Amino acid sequence: MINSLSRLLVLTLCASLALGFVARADEAAEKGRTIFSQNRKAVVTVQVVVKVSSGRSSNTGESKTDVTGTVVDPSGLTVVALSSCDPSDLYRLMNEGAKIDVEVTDVKILLEDGTELPAEIVLRDHDLDLAFLRPKTKPAAPMAAVDLTKSSPAQVLDQSVTLNRLNRAAGRAYSASVERISAVISKPRTFYIPDSMMSTTTSGSPAFMLDGNVLGIFVLRAVSAAGGSGNGRDGVTAIILPASDVLKAARQAPEAKGEDEKKDAAKPAVESKDDK
Repeated sequence: MINSLSRLLVLTLCASLALGFVARADEAAEKGRTIFSQNRKAVVTVQVVVKVSSGRSSNTGESKTDVTGTVVDPSGLTVVALSSCDPSDLYRLMNEGAKIDVEVTDVKILLEDGTELPAEIVLRDHDLDLAFLRPKTKPAAPMAAVDLTKSSPAQVLDQSVTLNRLNRAAGRAYSASVERISAVISKPRTFYIPDSMMSTTTSGSPAFMLDGNVLGIFVLRAVSAAGGSGNGRDGVTAIILPASDVLKAARQAPEAKGEDEKKDAAKPAVESKDDK
């Protein structure tokens, strides 16, 4: 009789724990869908054309790639991971100082409705792996943007919701993933390590806490091998850079030089009659 009661209590406890887990999972999904709905249009595809040449040869090649960007201001200011559009620093670290020259020749922001906004990179932060770009022409209407001033920190094992736009084969659809924080690093600066589970998250994707506030932006952290030896891949990892660091860098981004301004700058100065 006692054994039967014990088994019944154990089964009841297990059932309660299972129901509690399901309830928490449903709560995370519900909050995640709200975050997705409110912020997805601030996540854009950035199409980058780069010309790459190696210091070891005269060969030069040009390639076009799509990367994920997060709009951080209604004016169209967008942040991407620098390594996703200019991998020269990453290549140098992983190949023991080998040098490649990367020239970004064309940048476009691709919106949900198919609109292409010609843009230019206005700021590169090599330490943080950030690149900021602006549309060359002011958008006709304010763009949906993530508010970096409304941010929340994370602790180990906290859940975060990340947003992304998929590739062309998937119709560049919006996607969302749930990531757990596996580590919090405090030195030399604070950043978060996401878990290693497979997801649709890519560099440039924003991460949000379940309270709806932004946690940060996915980038790559790369360090050189001690003594200049070892496997370069051991010195590279995906991290979530806190929103406060991204905001500080964004405030330094200058205005874009639009096409009209560039044409004016290229024109020779007109000599007045008084100067003759």
